[in-house]
Amino acid sequence: GTLAEARLVYEDGETQWLARTAAQVEAEGYCRWPRVQEVMEFARRLGVSHLGIATCVGLLHEASLLQDILEANGFQVSSVCCKVGSIPKEEIGLRDDEKIHPGQYESLCNPIGQAALLNRAGTGLNIVVGLCVGHDSLFFKHSQAPVTVLVAKDRVTGHNPVAALYTSHSYYRGLKK
Repeated sequence: GTLAEARLVYEDGETQWLARTAAQVEAEGYCRWPRVQEVMEFARRLGVSHLGIATCVGLLHEASLLQDILEANGFQVSSVCCKVGSIPKEEIGLRDDEKIHPGQYESLCNPIGQAALLNRAGTGLNIVVGLCVGHDSLFFKHSQAPVTVLVAKDRVTGHNPVAALYTSHSYYRGLKK
C-alpha cells in the first residue's frame, strides 16, 4: 500500500540521514530549545555551515535578527527578500482589480527567484521567514536544499497561525462555516 511504499523511501541514505538527524534534534531539544535553536542544531548535525534565509519584505527586521543570531553561531548566511527582481504582477496575468491597491504598481513576490539565488549561493539548508501562502509552496518546490520554516506568516495574528485554531470555537468560529 501507500504507506509501505512511503516507508521504503526511508531506505534511501540521504532521506534516512535527514530523518534520523531530525529525530535526534527533536529528542535532545524537546521542550527545552526554541525553534531557532533547533534549526541551528539541525544544520550543525547535518554538517551544513551555509544557511539561506528566504524572507518576506514585511519581516526584514526579523530576518536580520535571525541572520545576526546565525552568524554569531558561526554560520555563513545568504538572505534574499521576496520582492527580488521586481516583476510586475501583470506579467503573471493578474488584473488590476485583483491587486491589493488597484491602479498602483505592485511587484510580484518572487519565491522562484529567491530559491534560484539561494541555489546559486550553495546553501545547505534554507529557512523560510514569513513567505506568503503559496509563495512558500513555490519556494519549497524550487529550492535545491532542504527547507524549514521559522516563521509562518499570518498578518492577522502576529504570525501565530495556530491562534485561529485555538479560537475557532469563539473569535474565529466563522472558519467552520
